[in-house]
Amino acid sequence: MPLIEIAGLAVDDAGLALADGASSLTWGELLEQSVRAGNALRESAAGGRVAVIGANEARTLLAHLAAALAGVPSVAVNARLRPQEVEYILRDSGATVCMIPESRYAELFPVAGRAGCRTIVSDAPGTAVTSWRELVASGSAEWNPHAPVEPLILYTSGTSGFPKGTHSRWAARPEPDVARHLASVRAGMAAVPDGTHLVAGPLHHNGPLMGLRSLLMGRRVAVLPKFTAEAALAAIERHRAASTVMVPTHLSRLLALPAEVRERYDVSSMAHLVLTGAPCPPEVKRAVIDWFGPVVSEAYGGSESGTVCMINSAEWLRKPGSVGRPLPRFEAVVVGDDDRPLPANRTGRLYFRDSTGQGITYLGDPDKTAAAHLEPNLFCLGDVGHVDDDGYVYVTDRAVDMVISGGVNVYPAESERVLHGHPQVADAAVIGVPDQDMGESLVALVVPHAGQKLDEPALGSYCRESLASYKCPSRYVFVDSVGRDAMGKVQKKRLRQTYLASREGAPDAVPRA
Repeated sequence: MPLIEIAGLAVDDAGLALADGASSLTWGELLEQSVRAGNALRESAAGGRVAVIGANEARTLLAHLAAALAGVPSVAVNARLRPQEVEYILRDSGATVCMIPESRYAELFPVAGRAGCRTIVSDAPGTAVTSWRELVASGSAEWNPHAPVEPLILYTSGTSGFPKGTHSRWAARPEPDVARHLASVRAGMAAVPDGTHLVAGPLHHNGPLMGLRSLLMGRRVAVLPKFTAEAALAAIERHRAASTVMVPTHLSRLLALPAEVRERYDVSSMAHLVLTGAPCPPEVKRAVIDWFGPVVSEAYGGSESGTVCMINSAEWLRKPGSVGRPLPRFEAVVVGDDDRPLPANRTGRLYFRDSTGQGITYLGDPDKTAAAHLEPNLFCLGDVGHVDDDGYVYVTDRAVDMVISGGVNVYPAESERVLHGHPQVADAAVIGVPDQDMGESLVALVVPHAGQKLDEPALGSYCRESLASYKCPSRYVFVDSVGRDAMGKVQKKRLRQTYLASREGAPDAVPRA
């Protein structure tokens, strides 16, 4: 069969490339559509960016691939965000094109217009916007390898209550044009085994977007529309999946299946299961290694940095609790309160020196960028830990006010900002507490205005009007004070300790901070 050669790929044009259960594309269809759509997007964006609201479907990866092949900066937008949150990201990112899944068209079409998007792409029926088919038809079939490039943009939760954009760090170094950028991305994937890649998580996170990198390697990708434990096992067996990225909550839910259900599926094809996003309980990781075999690797890093440390199964069994040694481009540096480096086995703030000179950058926020660096190219992801004598990194705490729930980074400041806007709320503080399924969950400690009476359901509804559900507290507790100090700051660690102590042995106790 003929081969198509685009962006350094040599693939069977009739072979299956991308599937999501509802649709599928051959390599010929995928590359023709992505090149044509990419050229059309470059013209439509006119120097702006392309926001892709990322439902878990093949079209999301196809849109990001089109942008990547054309060198157009795409913005990965969480499909679960509320309209206000989407509008903020569209404005902040400078998006001029917005791609909206059918399921969100009615509520997000006016948002995209208000945010200044000149072109809206959606296949929602009965609309006058550009359809994907029309977009593809309007673009040239000629691929330009010399087009200037700006990498994909991811949005992290924000310490100030607003998300921050950052460029993905998939490539080993910045490159001036599309061809060299894609070659650098592929070089970083060389160690991943051949075979089908299964997308198990939401397609706006750095980990699941490994599906895009797999397509750029010429590897087939299957997208799981929604994660359930049994559906994931069935997909591994059906597609003979060789690689995937999961978070600890995924693994816990797989292990929670009855033994007879787990034994029903053949997972022997899995050769590279990457665990990322949050600390994994050792007993969970050990059980998954026993089940799948020594194919589990753990990746530590962030959206703004990419992976900085990696550890495989054999290493982790020797060094339980470690997140591995830094990748070759990084050096781990632990510093004390005086900002001076500490020796091995001493705990302090974890920094990483980037030998490529990239460091990390938050778009439009030079203060946040500067605060993340101790010196040029020496950055911190907000964690505390140590490095042992063999160079293995251990993360033991967080130095920043961040909660990791279901593998997703959530900053309490976002929900606090919304709660402070409630007319009956005098003050509020949101903390992370242990959660057996999600790792951590949010609890809001709320001080009502004098004489006002609040209830949990009403506050929950109020927060859900402005925030995606995963950013909303799972519990609201009414207190007399959140314990602000003379500078008006809340000591979150102390508040969390008080709350957890009040819950011990008295599950219905209400803490009075």
